[in-house]
Amino acid sequence: MKPLHIRLTTLTLLVLTTALFRILPHWYNFTPVAALALFGAATFERKWLGLVAPLVAMFLSDVVIGFHGNMEAVYISFVVTWLLGLWALRRPTVWKVAAASLTSSLLFFLITNFAVWYGSAYYPQTLAGLMGCYVAGMAFYNGTSFFLNGILGDLFFSGLLFGCYYLLQQRFTVLRPVHA
Repeated sequence: MKPLHIRLTTLTLLVLTTALFRILPHWYNFTPVAALALFGAATFERKWLGLVAPLVAMFLSDVVIGFHGNMEAVYISFVVTWLLGLWALRRPTVWKVAAASLTSSLLFFLITNFAVWYGSAYYPQTLAGLMGCYVAGMAFYNGTSFFLNGILGDLFFSGLLFGCYYLLQQRFTVLRPVHA
C-alpha cells in the first residue's frame, strides 16, 4: 500500500472512530465535532477529504442520534471551524491546537445560539433578545454548562486526535507528512 493511502486510511479510521463518541452516552455538548473539523483540516493532504470525511461521519452519527431544527447551524459551524483549522493549523503545535479548539468552541456557541435566536418566537428579535439567548445558552440542560462542556469536549477530543496521531507518526514513519 502506498504511503498516501496508508495515511488516508489511518486518518479516516481515526475520524470515524472519534465520531462514534457522538452516539455513546455523554455530557451535553461534550462531543468531538469541532475536533473532527480541526483535525481534518490540519492532517488530510487532500484538504477536501479533511472536510468530507468528518462531515460524512457526523451525518452518519446524526442519522442514529436524530436531527433537530437547527442542524444547519451545527454544520455551518463545522465548516467554519474547518476553515479555521486550514488557516491556523498548517503546522500544528500543542498551543495552536488548544487556541483553535477554544476559538472553535466560541464560534460554535455564537453560531448555534444565533440560529436559535433568529426568527424565534421565544426571544425578541432585538440585540437584547440575542444577548438573552446567549445568556440562556450559557446554562443549558438543568444547569450544566452547555458552553463549558463544549470547551472541555473540544479540548479533550482535539488532544485525543492530535495526540494519538502524533504518537502513531512517531511509531510509524509512513504516517508522517511528506513536507515534515
